[in-house]
Amino acid sequence: MNDAEYAYLSKVLRKLTNIDLNQYRSKQMRRRLDAFISGYESQSIAAYCRDLDRDPEMLKSLQDFLTINVSQFFRDQQQFVNLKAAILPDLLKRRQRLNIWSAGCSIGAEPYSLAIILEEMNPLHKHRLLATDVDEGALEAAKAGGPYSPRDVENVPKQLLQKYFVLSKKEYWVVDALKQRVKFKRHDLLTEPYEKGFDLILCRNVVIYFTDEAKARLNLMFRGALRPGGILFVGGSEIIMRAKEAGFEAVCPYFYRKSDDMVLTHV
Repeated sequence: MNDAEYAYLSKVLRKLTNIDLNQYRSKQMRRRLDAFISGYESQSIAAYCRDLDRDPEMLKSLQDFLTINVSQFFRDQQQFVNLKAAILPDLLKRRQRLNIWSAGCSIGAEPYSLAIILEEMNPLHKHRLLATDVDEGALEAAKAGGPYSPRDVENVPKQLLQKYFVLSKKEYWVVDALKQRVKFKRHDLLTEPYEKGFDLILCRNVVIYFTDEAKARLNLMFRGALRPGGILFVGGSEIIMRAKEAGFEAVCPYFYRKSDDMVLTHV
């Protein structure tokens, strides 16, 4: 699509879904959208936009595509090993009851993974675990605790799979006791204010298509949402360049601790 078509689609999408394509890398996003829209029979971008306005299912398909609802339990296993072995024990030395936020939680695999770890490590303490996403459809699946496919749970150790999941018709459901550990809520990272006072924030594989400016703004807001010494846990393709300038110090790969309060350059 050309510049004018992309601008028109961006305007329509913002009106219908509040998704702002200006916050995404234009070249990559345009390439992804071209491939996605080619699967429809619309004769032009204008016709496709008219169809979006008339067909809720078509709009939902595009929204799901843009919000990249791909998730697995214990995705990137070594990072979860580091989380359990080093990050969480250090945080628990500071506070017995942790306040944790899984930002961009998709269908819930990430916050439930964390809930399992905390239950195994620290079963007597009721930590607060908030999980948010912009996609209401994904949140409904997360709140329901499934269903999850065998591929979704392939990284879950067998003993934990038996303990925290119920198998029904070849699909897996999180047990009710674990569901009660997580509070799910709709939240738009780009447009809505952040809560404060978190010990740990996970935002992984969420912002890979965002512009550098949008990423910098989010990192600044995440920093503001963390307690002193709090940890930001990012995805494998989301390393924070010049972490010190953003007010963080690298603890180990993909984990960043909020530095002592300092005056940060506005971004």
